[in-house]
Amino acid sequence: MLEDDFGREVTGVRVSLTDRCNFDCVYCHNEGLGDTRGPMEPQDDEMSTDDIVRFLEVAAEFDVDSVKFTGGEPMLRDDLEEIIRRTPDSMEVSMTTNGTYLPGRAQDLVDAGLERVNVSQDALDPDEFAEITKSGAYDKVMEGVDAALDAGLDPVKLNMVVFEHTAGYVEGMVNHVAENDGLQLQLIEYMPELTGKPEWNIDIARVHDWLADIADEVEHREMHDRKRYWVDGGMVEIVDPVENPTFCANCHRVRVTHEGYLKGCLNRNDDLRSMGEMTRDEIRETFRETVANRVPYYGEYMVKNDDGEWEINEEYIGAPTP
Repeated sequence: MLEDDFGREVTGVRVSLTDRCNFDCVYCHNEGLGDTRGPMEPQDDEMSTDDIVRFLEVAAEFDVDSVKFTGGEPMLRDDLEEIIRRTPDSMEVSMTTNGTYLPGRAQDLVDAGLERVNVSQDALDPDEFAEITKSGAYDKVMEGVDAALDAGLDPVKLNMVVFEHTAGYVEGMVNHVAENDGLQLQLIEYMPELTGKPEWNIDIARVHDWLADIADEVEHREMHDRKRYWVDGGMVEIVDPVENPTFCANCHRVRVTHEGYLKGCLNRNDDLRSMGEMTRDEIRETFRETVANRVPYYGEYMVKNDDGEWEINEEYIGAPTP
């Protein structure tokens, strides 16, 4: 197992299968396609099935024991079931999706080896959902969640990005997971640098305080310094990496772009490393380089001083929000 300069072992990989998406969510850093004709063959700029499997087999050599498939929308790949089926048996397989293609495919994905799923859902009202996602697929998403549960993907985690447009929907979503067995909620802190809309940001600490007031139980997870709130039997977890150096100090994942680049951090693009022709030797070399060059914290929380040592970047931390 590879370890970076800060003592973090790399135990997981997050693999983007495509940057295409049938949604156009207002908070997303990608340009959504809107409605598409559905799952299709890999595009010219996307890793092939064989390339993805070859990468995973090499990652398994380094004792990486989990993979999360993401996008864009990973279910726009019609080879998704084959990719999962050919993933090394030693790896736990999970996926993040908007859920629209789970009806009719969820059981096949489970049969292929999918073990966990996160479904993006930012509102429970169809009109509010359409305003955020620029999609009329609300009913399909709800069907997709049910299909995932029926296929045995229990619990299904619902991902909700919390920002100005959705803050008023949080209470309803908390009640929703409390009232429906098999559902959990992940409230994801909005990252304004991805959209250029800092005015949409809200103080995530207010959400923590509200949940703490109504929770029956609060669980603190050392991993990523996260808190879980149990409200009327429903589990709510907040994912808040911004200005939370502990979050990234416990990061054990390396990311892979749909084009075949490795990166040490999800929210950086200045550390991309190509795996070239995707030979096993190239993959191994690039994987080692990526792990060796990982930075410790989100953004520029730590920088190297004149002696080449890592220290907190006080200027960055004290800088006003743009």
